[in-house]
Amino acid sequence: MYVRSCHLYCSTGHPCSCKRMNGSLQSWYWYKSYQCSGSTQLQDISCKPFINPLPVINLVALLLNRDISDDPFDFCERLKVSKDLCDVEVNFTLEKNADKKYRITGLTSQGSSQLPCPCDDSGTGKTVVEYFKETYRRTIRSRVPCLKVRDQEKPTTYLPMEVCEISDAKQISYLLSVACQHPMDHEKTILQTVNPYNEDPHAKEFGITFENKLTIVKGRVLPPPVLKFNDQGKVKEFLPKVGKWNMRLKQMVKGGEVNTWACINFASDITHAAAVAFCDELAVMCVISGMNFKGDPVLPLVNAKPNHVRPFLKKHYQRFMEILRPLHKELDLLIVILPDKNGTLYGDIKRICETDLGLVSQCCLAKHVLKMKPQYLTNIALKINMKVGGRNTVLLDAVVGNLPRVSNTPTIIFGADVSHPHHGEGRSSPSIAAVVASQDWPEVTNYAGLVRPQARHEEIIQGLFNENDCGSGCISGGMIKEHLISFMRSTGHIPRRIIFYRDVVSKGRLNMVLEHELSAIKKACASLDPIYNPQVTIIMVQKQHHTRLFAGNYGVGSTIFQSGNVLPGTVVDKEICHPTDFDFYLCSHAGTKGVSRPVRYHVLWDENNFTANALQILTNHLCYT
Repeated sequence: MYVRSCHLYCSTGHPCSCKRMNGSLQSWYWYKSYQCSGSTQLQDISCKPFINPLPVINLVALLLNRDISDDPFDFCERLKVSKDLCDVEVNFTLEKNADKKYRITGLTSQGSSQLPCPCDDSGTGKTVVEYFKETYRRTIRSRVPCLKVRDQEKPTTYLPMEVCEISDAKQISYLLSVACQHPMDHEKTILQTVNPYNEDPHAKEFGITFENKLTIVKGRVLPPPVLKFNDQGKVKEFLPKVGKWNMRLKQMVKGGEVNTWACINFASDITHAAAVAFCDELAVMCVISGMNFKGDPVLPLVNAKPNHVRPFLKKHYQRFMEILRPLHKELDLLIVILPDKNGTLYGDIKRICETDLGLVSQCCLAKHVLKMKPQYLTNIALKINMKVGGRNTVLLDAVVGNLPRVSNTPTIIFGADVSHPHHGEGRSSPSIAAVVASQDWPEVTNYAGLVRPQARHEEIIQGLFNENDCGSGCISGGMIKEHLISFMRSTGHIPRRIIFYRDVVSKGRLNMVLEHELSAIKKACASLDPIYNPQVTIIMVQKQHHTRLFAGNYGVGSTIFQSGNVLPGTVVDKEICHPTDFDFYLCSHAGTKGVSRPVRYHVLWDENNFTANALQILTNHLCYT
């Protein structure tokens, strides 16, 4: 859709509203208006949660779901609070200058009675507790950690939580997800925003009126692909229903092998017996699903504390290898039980296992370990199978040679994206470019990934191709070349087609990205052989937009999903698309909550001469691999 202008507005009256969610949180709803080409206007509603101005100690009690007396925080609690409050501005309530604000950078690892006070310029070595008692005559909690804050004058200051207050309503999209609207309610809310336009005196002066109904567009529902499973199972082929399928009576196309494995439990509320029972059930599910999974671990299950992840993992890895090394074996899998969704702990475990130890790991949350639902065990078994080199399912069309533009010619499919550091992270944090590529043909179900750091907030992928002058000549490399070589080795074929799905960038940089990245792809191919010139198609994939598709008739159960969303496979390529460019909207998933957001696919470069139908079918099929 071609957007000429964009307006985000929130007035004191209708169209912006606030809803208090509890004592410390509120959600704000506002409406976004986009003037599109012609006389079409795009309207949508957005919602974000905010923290109400309140004492920090009260907010921390809400986050941890417990009363904050004078008990110390454990490792996981400190990580959670540090993550959720990072970059939030607070006021120091005991300071005369009430307008001065401090920005939270983290939490101390010690209680306030053990911390030397950086505010004490006398050099007497007072602790934070002593300093606040003498200076402000305020008794603070001695074992509760302090906030690490910074301002323009001092890089680091320790402030007790009970003397700090959230300065203003602060957006916290990561604290909780606000209630999702049913598509019918979402549609009604959008339509209500149109009424004030018709009463606007400026609109009346120019004779402008707004029709109080959504634009009616014609779409179609693409059929789902038939999935092929192992012939050893009772169900060998299956047609997904409403974008879903399960592994009941089915087996993985290619089951992986796990001959040596171990489990480490970081969740203190999971007993040894419960963790062992979970591992036993998971092993049984892997075998039922078609894997070769040995039932006994290398060593009995080990319990661990999450505040010593690195030394603990390395220590027990050595224990495992002391047993396996004489047998000329490696540890195939490490199962890790986590206490909760703690991104820092999860990230540490993944980084240590994959970069330091070279281990395949599978993390499981404690709440799922206790329930041990068959569906969860099946999902974990599918993840493990892919990680150890197995293959869960393939597209029947790929097996029989009916995949558009792919089955008839060796084709490699790329996916590329750049992740930027979040607001509040250090200024030295780089952006991370990631590129995945298919490693099999014609199935196109196995993918390998490569990542490269690059300049902060740089949208163009710098590591696709590079050349280094070593004196005796140029040495070329880059992620594209590495993937092409890996594809040739695994398939024995030279890819004649390249299909490059690229996460969207800002509109002003589209031409720059196309010019740089297309050139990098061509140079990578030429570095393998000067006459090697495969046909390239580059497709921008846009997920962050405000176009929504609503069903024309909510009463017809066969045309919409039970949640009220459009059926998976719904595609629209007219009316709301660009008048001259090659683009379309595809909703390939089954939305169970809220309103499904279709993905916009915009073809920037096409040497493979895709028809709209062929590219839409291929893209929808690839969503099932």
